[in-house]
Amino acid sequence: MKTIEDFNFENKKALIRVDFNVPLDAGFKVADTNRIEAAKPTIIKVLEDGGSAILMSHLGRPKGEQNTDFSLKHICQTASEVIGVQVKFVSDCVGEVAENAVANLQPGEVLLLENLRFHSEETSGDANFAEQLSKLGDIYVNDAFGTAHRAHASTTVVAQYFEESKCFGYLLAKEIDAIEKVMRTGEKPVLAILGGAKVSSKITIIENILDKVDHLIIGGGMTYTFVKAKGGKVGDSICEDDKMALALDILKQAEEKGVQIHIPVDVIAADDFSNDANTQVVDSDKIPDGWQGLDAGPDTLANFKEVILKSKTILWNGPIGVFEMESFANGTIEVGNFIDEATQAGAFSLVGGGDSVAAVKQFGFQDKVSYVSTGGGAMLESLEGKTLPGIAAIIS
Repeated sequence: MKTIEDFNFENKKALIRVDFNVPLDAGFKVADTNRIEAAKPTIIKVLEDGGSAILMSHLGRPKGEQNTDFSLKHICQTASEVIGVQVKFVSDCVGEVAENAVANLQPGEVLLLENLRFHSEETSGDANFAEQLSKLGDIYVNDAFGTAHRAHASTTVVAQYFEESKCFGYLLAKEIDAIEKVMRTGEKPVLAILGGAKVSSKITIIENILDKVDHLIIGGGMTYTFVKAKGGKVGDSICEDDKMALALDILKQAEEKGVQIHIPVDVIAADDFSNDANTQVVDSDKIPDGWQGLDAGPDTLANFKEVILKSKTILWNGPIGVFEMESFANGTIEVGNFIDEATQAGAFSLVGGGDSVAAVKQFGFQDKVSYVSTGGGAMLESLEGKTLPGIAAIIS
């Protein structure tokens, strides 16, 4: 696996696929700089070697058409501030205007290309478009884990034009290493904590990781499909009745593989899906009609704490309750605290996938876990055991 450390960029132009698909506010100002900050070390390495950096990214879904709302010019100032170098901008990503801007780029300078997705050829993985992109750099660096699961021109196809001159940036290399630790090389016991609303969205992950983990904690709305499948009463809780047979099959597979599954034994039930609802603590299999489970209960959290603290490798994907409502955020916060404690004691902890990353950021756990993944869909596909096109293109 070649990384950016394997190259010296002196007098070289690095064509870097970054993930600058950042949120913009109503005034087109960057609302969250995390993704720009994540790419900074790779860019700085190129500049400090004496090279120049050509950055390419998409922003939003302009569907192959020019749309100023999705122009990357909006993030130039913020990118300059974060990176600490004035980021130049060019109004296209291919063709004469882009090639001229690159030709005039000096060592130590950074150029940001216009939104790749202003060209439909980007998402279709068009080889001619990828070849045009390849003309802009001497070395191709993929540092965009968030798009590594897409076989797009800039993430996958372009790599074939660089043969030996292609590598992973620091961010993408760290993402790969973090997943490897959970899925293959992590110290045992290995624990996966899966939350979220639906079993159906996590089936492939569960089936893939049962061979890799020693313990599996089930949380969030998925809980009630498992509880009902085992004959419990879940009241008005979210439940996928058509997935109950699957839930029982997962429990059976886990038993056969020697994996201990931990399902909530008590929950915080509410008489309405509202922060102001009446609540009570009830057994997870005895939820009254008219009530729904919205968070883990105290006995459940005590059980979860015991499992988390004895684990040496921890994956957390999905919240434990409806954390967006303060009344039902405690379970997710407490699990974050337990993982923090385990991490301080030497465990490796990886947080990945949409809502769990949002929860970690909301409650200030980013610096209390070993690694927070930047790629939602890419992380989930990795956990499902899929080889991501953007990674395969560098390794091949």
